[in-house]
Amino acid sequence: MIRAIRLEFCKMRRLRSGLVLTILVVVVAALSSASLFSGGTRDSFDDPLAMPWAALLLTYTMMAAMTSPILAAVLASRQTEIEHSGVGWTLASTAGYSPGTLCRAKLAALSMILLPAVIVQTLLVIGAGTIAGIQVPLDPGPWIGYTALLFLTDVAFLALHIWLASIEENQLISVGVGMLGGFLAVFALLVPATVSRFIPWGYYALISHAGQNSAGVTYITPPYAWIAGFLVLVGVVFTLVTGRLDRIER
Repeated sequence: MIRAIRLEFCKMRRLRSGLVLTILVVVVAALSSASLFSGGTRDSFDDPLAMPWAALLLTYTMMAAMTSPILAAVLASRQTEIEHSGVGWTLASTAGYSPGTLCRAKLAALSMILLPAVIVQTLLVIGAGTIAGIQVPLDPGPWIGYTALLFLTDVAFLALHIWLASIEENQLISVGVGMLGGFLAVFALLVPATVSRFIPWGYYALISHAGQNSAGVTYITPPYAWIAGFLVLVGVVFTLVTGRLDRIER
């Protein structure tokens, strides 16, 4: 398995996956913090009751929900398309790597580069808030919690798209599902949490640590039990479907 993961990193260098990920991270951070530099929001930067950091986290959550499903689809599709275009499945099998093993190696390798990317993305948003002049002390707990859950949710959808890209040679299907997922993730932010729980991409909304009520923007506690159940379910399903790939001749 370790050798298979190393092989995936070699493919990443050829595919320039790191460059694609870097660009998307910068774009998300820029979109999340763009409103900080408009004149109308600066008045609340020194008002603890306005909770400017919570408001920034809510904006970040919305932008991440919009773009993360597309990010997962693009990374998974690029990493898997090479197997279809260059008889990679057959070559890997002759080297002792079954299709299921290859898919699991892809998930592990992509997760390794995604973790620092998500952390840097959050730090860029926080840095933008500091540069813009937010003077209220930062409460790191919600930011750390959201970053961790964002990474885990991204990994879950990487698993989905790796499987989808492995069974469909037309990678437009996987990317199209990712674009639809971005729409559904944003939609889930606007509906009650009871509805979001039954929409896979709704978990980008459920992991939010900031929300709005009659008093304004505030920090909230996400439904950890539902999120954990979703992540476990995705892990079990991915293990089963990649195991089935090992029994399919290509």
